[in-house]
Amino acid sequence: MDSNEHAIHRAAIQGDREAFEMIIHSFSRSLFAIAYGILQNREEAEDVVQDSFVKAWKSRWRVRDPEKFPAWLSTIARHRARDVARRRRPEPLPHDLESTELVDSSSEKETADLDGEVHAALAQLPELHRVALTLRYFEELDYATIERTLGVTNGALRGILGRALGVMRKRLKPALASAT
Repeated sequence: MDSNEHAIHRAAIQGDREAFEMIIHSFSRSLFAIAYGILQNREEAEDVVQDSFVKAWKSRWRVRDPEKFPAWLSTIARHRARDVARRRRPEPLPHDLESTELVDSSSEKETADLDGEVHAALAQLPELHRVALTLRYFEELDYATIERTLGVTNGALRGILGRALGVMRKRLKPALASAT
């Protein structure tokens, strides 16, 4: 973290609204990626980001070390997204879809596009793996930023990404084979 970022984080913690707005602009994408990685729903992820910034503003005084501000902010977003995910209720299918769903389930699986397969495989990963992959490959953040955001070491991040990519490769192998 450079001295400018450190100063902005310190000012935001002390209640400087302009500094906090700069943080909102800097971290919105990464918090969205974290929330989306957990929820797999755009609207819910956007709400989580907003709620996270509100909560962070209200409790910013708890952060004593400006270096830890990004990880603290990410933790708020992760916890808020988990809360939203826990409160979800399964939505019943409309009656007319239930009967066609049973008949078409095997053909639907055969014709599913690769994008759907990737999202399904991603959704099955553990939360931390899903979030790390989302930040690295969808948001294209560098390792140092992801490490600060998630509060992990470089070695831990590399291990998480390696395991997650291995699982994704294994799960996507049949879909990739049929796509070629």
